[in-house]
Amino acid sequence: MENKLDLSVIVPLYNEEGNVKELHSRILAACQTLTPALSSPRFGEAGQRERGINSVSFEIIFIDDGSEDKTVEICRDLRPLKLIQFRKNFGQTAAFDAGIKEARGDVIITLDGDLQNDPADIPLLLAELEKGADVVSGWRFQRKDTLMKRFFSRGANLLRKFFVADKIHDSGCSLKAYRRECFRNVDLFGEMHRFIPAVLELQGYKISEVKVSHHPRVHGKTKYNWKRAVKGLVDMIEIWFWRKYSSRPLHLFGGAGILIFMAGMGILTWMAVEKIFFDISLSEKIWPLIGAFLLMIGVQIFIFGLLAGILMKNYYRGKGEMNYSIKEIIEN
Repeated sequence: MENKLDLSVIVPLYNEEGNVKELHSRILAACQTLTPALSSPRFGEAGQRERGINSVSFEIIFIDDGSEDKTVEICRDLRPLKLIQFRKNFGQTAAFDAGIKEARGDVIITLDGDLQNDPADIPLLLAELEKGADVVSGWRFQRKDTLMKRFFSRGANLLRKFFVADKIHDSGCSLKAYRRECFRNVDLFGEMHRFIPAVLELQGYKISEVKVSHHPRVHGKTKYNWKRAVKGLVDMIEIWFWRKYSSRPLHLFGGAGILIFMAGMGILTWMAVEKIFFDISLSEKIWPLIGAFLLMIGVQIFIFGLLAGILMKNYYRGKGEMNYSIKEIIEN
């Protein structure tokens, strides 16, 4: 990647005309006060000495997700800024993905555009990266959201602990820091931006967390609603599948198919015993139909598991990778 930088700050925006100017000012102030900290060829003291500078090079990327107010008009007057404008509203995850793909920084910072995340906390994330983490997630230890939003968040956290098990207290916090290499083979869909640390943890990256400040929303309206909660639940189930069965789907579908098939076989066997040995009429009983139905469903699910296994193998072959991640190879 040409003209690489030390840091990229990525912010998705949707109808944030009341926040965007102040947000840009806060991000700019936070980045201008950064000093070299990360031990990497570019983002570290040694790398900075080689280049003869004592400041951090950075860029600010705003992604307008189809705003219908004056957000884009205000952004056009901000400097420095790279503005990505969507043709319509595609969602926060798509905005993050577009920003990440456009970023040139060795470290990528993401945060929300509603001023509830504080750019002044960026140094906290960078300091945690310096300790060896690949991903640092912000933890809104003292939430300033409405009671209803906190209620849904608590419920989502309970479900996440079961399905995702990513050991993160607050995956919904958009204030996060990533090393560039984390996104080498990652594409974001659905509402997956909340679970990026979980996806990266599956690939072996080291995840950490720091407490960050959180402010009440002053301008604009929250974009969170029950539809996003449902989408988030579906994404949790997807991550659960990838975490446990992405490399062995036959173990899930094949095992379930065998159990269902055996249940149907058991029902039909018992019906046959009743008919042959006890001369019980089965014409008015529904159990033979249930048994036959379970047999067919069991066979179909087992075959689906076989096909899923073939598809997953082709998926990994097509991407030129396997279901494991190599950190480095040392040859002495």
